[in-house]
Amino acid sequence: MSARRTKFYLDKRNRKWLGVCAGLADYTGIDVTLIRVGVVILTFVTFPWALVAYLVVNWLANDKPGEFYGTSREDEKFWQAVRARPGASVRDVRARFRDIDRRIADIEAHVTSHNSALAREIDALR
Repeated sequence: MSARRTKFYLDKRNRKWLGVCAGLADYTGIDVTLIRVGVVILTFVTFPWALVAYLVVNWLANDKPGEFYGTSREDEKFWQAVRARPGASVRDVRARFRDIDRRIADIEAHVTSHNSALAREIDALR
């Protein structure tokens, strides 16, 4: 069974310490440097609670499956959008398919219709 792409995972390949910040960056699409700076600032402000929360997240979350590491940037953006707004993602995919279907229907109608100019051009190519 394939791992779920909408779940939070620790990113052990891009980690600095335990992979929590890299996992949050992958999950949300926010730059990992901003998340790391935010965690450091939050740790200084709320010491020791942010550190405890960081360790709990590390303990509870699973490692990112290896099959997710070879994906393209476009796929990563798509899955981040699905996690953020699943209804909008489904709507966007449906709209894309409707647009593709409309364009294919237009091409089909053009090719199958009786178009004398097109027929002359095809005959001229022979």
